[in-house]
Amino acid sequence: SVIALLVVVAAVGLGVALGLLPRAPVNRSCTAPSNRTGFLCDDRVTCIPASWVCDRVRNCRNGEDEQEKLCGDLPHSLPGYLVFLCSNPRSWIYADQRCNGMNDCGDCSDELGSLASCPPCGWEWWSCIPVHYEYCSCIPRRLCRDGIQHCLGWSDEYVC
Repeated sequence: SVIALLVVVAAVGLGVALGLLPRAPVNRSCTAPSNRTGFLCDDRVTCIPASWVCDRVRNCRNGEDEQEKLCGDLPHSLPGYLVFLCSNPRSWIYADQRCNGMNDCGDCSDELGSLASCPPCGWEWWSCIPVHYEYCSCIPRRLCRDGIQHCLGWSDEYVC
């Protein structure tokens, strides 16, 4: 019985090694630079931002960020942690684009929506109702007092 058990263990190990049996799924979730949602490469060290996956550029040494099984049917083929679904059911963005201050969804659901759960504007941002649809509720402070109206009430030019 001990010999039979060893034969079974060896057979399963060989099957996994040769790719005949499925391996346990690898957790590739990681935190990329600037605290962004990331994808862990095969080397288990390199963490690339979610938006670098399936961008037609091999960012991981072995190119696993561009594999067909990952990029074949976007966004459905991506792991859920890499995707943020906009309020428009036909729109999606990469998870690292959520709460980045930009209107990536086109309807601000990635910045203002209840699913986004974004923190309030940080110190590098000014909170207002913007005129330009590029932003949603905060503009970069570098746009304050630049002579161009970005906020509906001109607070970016007079108060900021």
